[in-house]
Amino acid sequence: MSAGNERKIMTVADPAAMARTAAERLIARVATDNGRIAICLTGGSSPKALYELLATPEYRSRIPWDRIDWFIGDERLVPRKDPLHNMSMARQAFLDRCAPAANVHPIATDTADLRDPDVSAALYENELMAFYGAEQLDPKRPLFDLVLMGVGPDGHTASLFPGYPAVEETRRWVVGVPKANVEPFVPRVSLTLPTLASCREMLFEIAGEGKRAILTRLFAGENLPANRARSQNETVWLVDQAALPEDVRG
Repeated sequence: MSAGNERKIMTVADPAAMARTAAERLIARVATDNGRIAICLTGGSSPKALYELLATPEYRSRIPWDRIDWFIGDERLVPRKDPLHNMSMARQAFLDRCAPAANVHPIATDTADLRDPDVSAALYENELMAFYGAEQLDPKRPLFDLVLMGVGPDGHTASLFPGYPAVEETRRWVVGVPKANVEPFVPRVSLTLPTLASCREMLFEIAGEGKRAILTRLFAGENLPANRARSQNETVWLVDQAALPEDVRG
């Protein structure tokens, strides 16, 4: 088990094994609390297999959907029907079929006055604070039970890009990101590192040969956002064999 700023690295054979492992960890995390559960989802391609797996009869029947609230770690300011919209991908994969609508908490992106990422960020920050019941995060009372994360080719996570001011933000819970460092170059909204850290478990999914180069840099300890994203409690990186650097493969 990892704690504090340590992390545990778990290797799996392939993306299918990664999805199964992540699903089992999610279910195990939910089982530790009989009350309300808060899970922070991630976008991108890595978690889609996990999301689709959660909607299958085998897993769907094991999840207490009525007491789980679903949030999102970052969003692209595009219309909800746009394929680039992170929460819409999660909705299509599993939420719309499984979760009560009132338990799904997207970042607002659709109206004209919300095309300003700072406006959307402030609204989502207020929603998180209302859910949490306070304006300051208490290390003894995590905001989330589980935070799902991914890693971009430049070492970003959520929409926290290398060298961007958002990475250094410690006061705000959510920030606007006017322009992304990688495609798609659209405005973003992202939870900050302290907000993401307020969780019982942070779970990264890193799969595919295309992630091997950035994973090599991260394993070398380079100061990139993905290396700075740590839970106050347990941090786990699920890495498949294809993504592992050559010197650690096998």
